[in-house]
Amino acid sequence: MLQLGNIDYATGLRLQEKMVELRKHGRIGDVILLLEHTPVITLGRNAKSTNVLASPELLVQRGVEVFECDRGGDVTFHGPGQLVAYPIFDLRGFPSESASRKTLGAVDYVRRLEEVLIRTCADFGIPAKRISGLTGVWTGEDARPSKTKVGDATLSKTKNLEADIAATNSGVWTGAVARPDKSMSQRSNESESKIAALGVHISRGVTSHGLALNVNTDLSFFNLIVPCGITSKPVTSMQKELGGAIPMQEVAHALTRNFGTVFHSQVLWLDSLDALLGNNLGVPMRPPENLRQLHSEDDSFQA
Repeated sequence: MLQLGNIDYATGLRLQEKMVELRKHGRIGDVILLLEHTPVITLGRNAKSTNVLASPELLVQRGVEVFECDRGGDVTFHGPGQLVAYPIFDLRGFPSESASRKTLGAVDYVRRLEEVLIRTCADFGIPAKRISGLTGVWTGEDARPSKTKVGDATLSKTKNLEADIAATNSGVWTGAVARPDKSMSQRSNESESKIAALGVHISRGVTSHGLALNVNTDLSFFNLIVPCGITSKPVTSMQKELGGAIPMQEVAHALTRNFGTVFHSQVLWLDSLDALLGNNLGVPMRPPENLRQLHSEDDSFQA
């Protein structure tokens, strides 16, 4: 785990691209980049420009940049007070829980990211769960941390896997618990609120992009867009749900701990980018002890 602080989106994107290439060539192990972004609206591969509601002038006034990117999904916002995690994982090193394949698939991977968020919210007394038929996680008074076995789906059998998971309807949600006697349309009118967004890209088995958890986020920024193209549900934050600001570092440690639990891995913190990169610009070599690769005998990664 490498915590980078508050950085602009372009810098974060370049760093992800570099990490992905190094991971594909085996020059680093699996890593999670943990950070906050300066205010930015990002448009995924399925984004509709009409879901950016603010004028260019208003965006400049609010200090918000706009970027297109290769993650799945529609439009979302990143900014201070929002904890962003970009896992750079080689999924071929993770055993699948499905009998249909040996290693972790794309849908399986997204479900595990959701589980990380469910458990992190629960650590702070915000219950969360999944709702059948919807991708994402929801919370309510009687929700409990989900321990449902993760499903699996094969999106491609080509040698070079290119998969995008849409962020639309994907994420962690809070609000009234859906009742089994209500239709999905009736449920959508209740008070579910989105507390985190998911959007990933997978190339040749290596992941990029990831998740964004609203901790102390200024939610007024979401009025500039139609978040993930969803008009019927508001956005919330841990701060709003709990009625007070949450120490970001406490959430970061909880998220890290839950990554380790959900991905059955040991997660170590690194002090700097130099500690991660080391001598990787040379020929492929054995990673140092604090960066043992995931597919070691103990099936752990240090990030």
